[in-house]
Amino acid sequence: MAWNTGTGTDTSTGAGTAAGVDTGPGAAAGTDVDVVVIGAGQAGLSSAYHLARAGIGHVVLDHAPRPGGAWQFRWPSLTYGKVHGMHSLPGMELAGADPLRPSSEVIGEYFGAYEGRFGLRVRRPVDVSAVREGADGRLLAESSAGTWSARALINATGTWDRPFWPRYAGQETFRGRQLHTADYPGPQEFAGARVIVVGGGTSAVQHLLEISRVAAETTWVTRRPPVFRDGFGEAEGRAAVALVDERVRRGLAPQSVVSVTGLPLNEAVRAGLESGVLERRPVFARITPTGAVWADGSRVDADVILWATGFRAAVDHLSPLHLREPGGGIRVEGTRAVRDERVHLVGYGPSASTIGANRAGGAAVREIRRLLARERVGGPAA
Repeated sequence: MAWNTGTGTDTSTGAGTAAGVDTGPGAAAGTDVDVVVIGAGQAGLSSAYHLARAGIGHVVLDHAPRPGGAWQFRWPSLTYGKVHGMHSLPGMELAGADPLRPSSEVIGEYFGAYEGRFGLRVRRPVDVSAVREGADGRLLAESSAGTWSARALINATGTWDRPFWPRYAGQETFRGRQLHTADYPGPQEFAGARVIVVGGGTSAVQHLLEISRVAAETTWVTRRPPVFRDGFGEAEGRAAVALVDERVRRGLAPQSVVSVTGLPLNEAVRAGLESGVLERRPVFARITPTGAVWADGSRVDADVILWATGFRAAVDHLSPLHLREPGGGIRVEGTRAVRDERVHLVGYGPSASTIGANRAGGAAVREIRRLLARERVGGPAA
């Protein structure tokens, strides 16, 4: 595998160690920095890259044990060749990856190499418990490794830490196994089992296509009929992002970009439709100790219910700043929280994709540069 640094980009090893950039693990916790970045996935690393290039002092805090963001937790059977829409980080291309290797390994190694290439020495594992108002217009990021005081914050925590578990009547009575995509181990553990997969996204489809090869029986359940798209162009992509962006601007809880793009109709999906594996049933009326029952009286016995029901934004640590709107989300203009211009959310709402996170990281840093420049000449801090 080769890491291509591309043409026309700053690839000097000093790019990540500009004067005043506090990214080293040896720096004392509790020191003042210009910017705290929370999270070291695609959004966090993109932001740190742009901060380093701008010479803005910052620290990157990541709760994961190693590089790779949420990718490091993906199941082994999700090989790199099955990954949908992975875009390289700014300044260094991911090239020559073996499509048969687990994506967790490929992308984890790539993120680790990226951190090293640009000197983005991430502090890990560090759990940020709360961000609060500090003295003199600064923000305090409280964590398991101490408290940092910052003039601005980039939140890049994604969604993986908040799997969404819907609740249905009788769910607590089920005597089989229930698990979420976040805990999916791969298809081997479902050999000979009767499995209900709940969810209408790409993860649900991937689970079904894998599990159906070894399970005794699979049943697919979704709230709405799935929409399959044979091809997805630039115009459709812009329209989908605009729908998600509109929700965020209104202060509603964001939908993922994938949720409004439909499901890609590739060769494997076509085969699943033809074989009946991807024959969808509506949501059941209730769950029973041995399976599920529908409103028409039909029932399915099951040993496992796999909830491929998505994730929610991991932003609870921002609660002390009171950024949420009545609609349940944080209203954002670009990447900036409307209620507090010091706070930027990257990888949130319309930027919750690999290419969106890259662009949002650069946009957030441009806004922060303007904020810091205004502070230096005595303008308002917030």
